[in-house]
Amino acid sequence: MELPSLSKEQLLKDYTLNKVPNKDSELREVSEQFEAIFINQILKQSRETKLAEDLLGSSATTTYEQLLDRETSENLAKHVNVGIADALVRQFSRDGE
Repeated sequence: MELPSLSKEQLLKDYTLNKVPNKDSELREVSEQFEAIFINQILKQSRETKLAEDLLGSSATTTYEQLLDRETSENLAKHVNVGIADALVRQFSRDGE
C-alpha cells in the first residue's frame, strides 16, 4: 500500500484541479474587498482632517494608523452590512444573467 504524496506542490495541484469555481462566492468576496477599500478611504480622509498638530506624532505612528485602518476596514466589510457589497453583487449578478 502506497501513501499519497503530501508535498506542498501536490496538495496545491490537487486543490486547484478539484476546485469548482463558484461565481457567486467569488463575486461576494470581490465586492467585500471593494467595500473594504472604500471604507479604508473614508478612514484615511478622516485621519487627514486634523484640528490640531499631533504632539507625539511620528512616521511610526502614521504607519501604525494606516495598518490599523486597513484591518478595521476589512473587518467592517466582513462583519457590518454597509450595503456597498450587496449593491455590487445585485448589479453584477443581473448583468451575468
